Amino acid sequence: MQEDDFSLFKSAVRGVKPIKHDRAETGKARNNREQIAIRRSNATVSNETTRVDGLSDQFVIDVGAEDELYWARDGVQDSQVRKLKAGQIPFEGSLDLHGMSVEKARELLWDFIAEATRLEVRCVRVTHGKAARVDGKRPLIKSHVNTWLRQHPQVLGFTSCLPRHGGTGALYVMLKRTMLEGRDE
Repeated sequence: MQEDDFSLFKSAVRGVKPIKHDRAETGKARNNREQIAIRRSNATVSNETTRVDGLSDQFVIDVGAEDELYWARDGVQDSQVRKLKAGQIPFEGSLDLHGMSVEKARELLWDFIAEATRLEVRCVRVTHGKAARVDGKRPLIKSHVNTWLRQHPQVLGFTSCLPRHGGTGALYVMLKRTMLEGRDE
């Protein structure tokens, strides 16, 4: 029976020429060493500048979609925080971070607070949203904003908004002011 198998195989491969090399052809183009060297050198050069803003993502405080957020820096008067929570300190600016990547949200939040500080704004609203993620985890932007605001040197405190201003999907943020000369407050 082995003879039959051997003769069948021999007749099946009649006329086939043996391969001269033992490497398989994968269909990929051969690497151009010069191109690889250029790609490697480009990979080590960063086109973007790294911003050092003092906001850390190392320990993000995970919060739920409906969780009410509240935080105040030591030394902030309780009466001011109560007014903030009651919506009695009018917000003079608003930022919406819905649907943004974490890095884009971080950049915009930092720039927004810098601008508000420059303009001596006392209170702003930051809308972070509260959408539950597809993977079932807690809201990403809301959790990051909660963490970043606690680290920002200009933030005195924040609390979730009243329902008419976004409820648990937004925050009233109270900022430090340096009081420009000639201001009546």
